[in-house]
Amino acid sequence: MARVADLQRDDAELCVFDGGEGQPVVFQHGLGGDEAQVAQAFPDGSGQWRRLTVECRGHGGSSLGTRPDFSIAMFADDVLAIADRQGIRQFVAGGISMGAAVALHLAHAFPNRVTGLILVRPAWTFAVSPVNMAPIREIAELIRSNPLERARALFVHSETARRLSVEAPDNFASLLGYFDRPNAVPFAGVLAGIAADGPGVSKANAAALSLPALVIGNAQDAVHPLDSARLLADTLPHARFVEVAAKATDKTRHLAETREAIDHFLMTHFKNRSLVTP
Repeated sequence: MARVADLQRDDAELCVFDGGEGQPVVFQHGLGGDEAQVAQAFPDGSGQWRRLTVECRGHGGSSLGTRPDFSIAMFADDVLAIADRQGIRQFVAGGISMGAAVALHLAHAFPNRVTGLILVRPAWTFAVSPVNMAPIREIAELIRSNPLERARALFVHSETARRLSVEAPDNFASLLGYFDRPNAVPFAGVLAGIAADGPGVSKANAAALSLPALVIGNAQDAVHPLDSARLLADTLPHARFVEVAAKATDKTRHLAETREAIDHFLMTHFKNRSLVTP
């Protein structure tokens, strides 16, 4: 998908990707991800779906800006403001990992805007600073307290790394990627803020969301526990749960099954639905 704009929010420039026709779907990447991550997981749609993806502050081609208070709510507010600028009034909200948390926040905070939910490999349920995000908080602290190469070495030789390299090798590889980012040192502030945050949605709030939802989970994933996906699907009153192949063992199959599940959900609930614009 082509990059369509760089839009200013505070003193940050955010890269915006908006393409396709039909039902609008705002679909966000995970922590450390970008538009390319979304493009791998989202179905082509054959002209059925208009997808909007905003690369969050410090991600992809978007700048960090100088605000220090990185949070899921901040990223959600950015996304909503850009949806407004792109003329999108109502939309299906979805995303991967952090993007799923952004989508859940939007559905609760702006119920008149969100018509459906797609939560792929959710890392958060209803609590802030969940235990599964502890490795990311650990990495943020190491980067903030040490030269980058020493921070990486300390993590590689940690008990956390030894455990994840065996139990969840895909997570381990992704976590090492945080040390390799060109903006690794300032990005530690994003890691710390987001990993200590939550979507701001209680279990009772989620149970009150009367909208179609899809929750996708996979096994062998310590950062995105399968139990978290099941809990969200059990709580959302109109949710369908789909377990796809583990990304750690077969990434190609994982992505194909994810695209298939999203396409089936959208075709079932949103094909030919009339669009609502300002």
